[in-house]
Amino acid sequence: MKRSKIFLTASLGLGLAASVVSLPSASATSAKTADTQVSTATSIAAYEASGENQAATKAFFEAVMKSAKAKQAKTGSLAVTVTYSARRAPTFASQIARSTQIWNSAVRNVQLREGSGSYDFEYREGNDSRGSYASTNGHGRGYIFLDYRQNQQYDSVRVTAHETGHVLGLPDRYSGPCSELMSGGGPGTSCTNPYPNAQESSRVNQLWANGLTAFDKGSFLKDAR
Repeated sequence: MKRSKIFLTASLGLGLAASVVSLPSASATSAKTADTQVSTATSIAAYEASGENQAATKAFFEAVMKSAKAKQAKTGSLAVTVTYSARRAPTFASQIARSTQIWNSAVRNVQLREGSGSYDFEYREGNDSRGSYASTNGHGRGYIFLDYRQNQQYDSVRVTAHETGHVLGLPDRYSGPCSELMSGGGPGTSCTNPYPNAQESSRVNQLWANGLTAFDKGSFLKDAR
């Protein structure tokens, strides 16, 4: 049976040239160190988000929120629980666990939990010239793809935490400093900060407290700069 499929991607990076899979260990940087690692015209060029990619990230977030909110309505819980599966990304099990722990400690209105049965999104791994990205098929299901080569060149926990930020509703901001998690690879390969800053955490809390209305006027695309 032929089915049409909408394939949307929100890419963190494009075309990294590393050829050997060897994941580096992540180390948290202090705020002072992170702020000194800023984006340059050269580093931003490799990570510039297109309008299509920005719209794809928004679509992924909307799909995940709708799924999680529907389950919340049945349980009456104050905090929304977003469930995920890491079964298809075994190489990144520790990075995924660390990234979700970081986000769960940083926000209160939404929590990430690994699901044993149904789930709102999943992590996948493999090789892709587009690097790591968040994707949705347009039907309420999405996944985070973790690219082997990109995770060799860039800090793997930062990459995973950044992509998980898209699940929670944050757009790319490649021009930001290393202290901004959603600046992604803009600050360069030396940036190893995997933590959202206070503004990023606050925005996630607001989004998950107020629902999808925060995006009704296109603020998601406006902020992706």
